[in-house]
Amino acid sequence: MSASIRRLLLAGFTVLAFASTVHAQGRGPVGDAGIDGFGDDGQLYQDQSGALYVRRGGRYLPYTGRTDFVRPAPAVQAPVAPPAASFDPDATVPARPGGAPPAEGLSPLEAAKAKAILRAPDNEPIDYAKIYGPITDDVFPVQAFNYKKMNPAFLRQEIAYHGPYEPGTIIVDPRAHQLTLVEGNGRARRYGVGVGKQGFSWSGTATVNSKQAWPDWYPPKEMIARSPKLASEVDKLQSGLGVSGGLRNPLGARAMYLWQGNKDTLFRIHGTLEPFSIGKSVSSGCIRMINQDAIDLFSRVNVGTKVVVLN
Repeated sequence: MSASIRRLLLAGFTVLAFASTVHAQGRGPVGDAGIDGFGDDGQLYQDQSGALYVRRGGRYLPYTGRTDFVRPAPAVQAPVAPPAASFDPDATVPARPGGAPPAEGLSPLEAAKAKAILRAPDNEPIDYAKIYGPITDDVFPVQAFNYKKMNPAFLRQEIAYHGPYEPGTIIVDPRAHQLTLVEGNGRARRYGVGVGKQGFSWSGTATVNSKQAWPDWYPPKEMIARSPKLASEVDKLQSGLGVSGGLRNPLGARAMYLWQGNKDTLFRIHGTLEPFSIGKSVSSGCIRMINQDAIDLFSRVNVGTKVVVLN
């Protein structure tokens, strides 16, 4: 992917094929407690002028289908995207009558992911039996989490906050294994997280550059070298060897991709296949959450959100 395209603001969803996803569901979970995901190709992109582009077979095509599922790009500083003329002029996707998606537009799976991205946050008082119950109306079903077996310090909480960070900021405290979303009016929302084990931890300030529901995972060569059994677990996807988004993907139900300036940090905030690893330092540097919590946080933050990882 070119540097100019990577600087587009993501507004949408991961592009997947049904066949690869169905094939992936036939096997068990991938990897172990030390595995986290990388890779963010195959999405619907929006530049700062509001123009949409969809990735198809390594090309970025102007998208003219339905747009009611697209959130406006947040007012944040970002590099200016290239003009439409820099894209392949032969790749234009014609509009269809009545605003219907073009023939090469949304597949049923893509439409489900677009709907999942727009899931509204639950602002009712926290009821653990409800918020950690099964989710049956998402792209894939999310199993109930047995919160009674979890240390209460790592369950979702509404807390008072009078710290220095502005509303909308995500603060990650690796030592406490907690993530806090500052909400304003002296309040915040706190979640338990799993963080990087020794040698994979990191700290600093980043920005949520993109968001994906049920994303693909493309493990780097270095990770496969550390876990050779991964070679037998990955499939050939449109962007390389990886695991399709779904029930056996280490990124879980949601992922938020962290960048510093124009550079991908390769770290993510994401769901997990192993919710009882929350509260521990076990991952390859990413910030993992219980799937229900990842979905909740995802619904509350936008592209451009500031993320502070404490040292």
